[in-house]
Amino acid sequence: MLVDPNDGKCYECEGQLEIIDADDCSMAVKCTECGESYDVEPDAFGDGCVTYYFPFTTERYLVENYGDE
Repeated sequence: MLVDPNDGKCYECEGQLEIIDADDCSMAVKCTECGESYDVEPDAFGDGCVTYYFPFTTERYLVENYGDE
């Protein structure tokens, strides 16, 4: 899932971030431009976890339990 650049950018190069993993207390992001990766808190983008964390974890749950449709 890509992060809107208005919500957050890479710390290294200000490139676009992609959420690549998430757990109960963090999300792993990777820059699509420089490849830098790091963990951020679920509400790192100031969205109350609504725009990125919940949709990412919900989609992963659905794919793991019901397949990719």
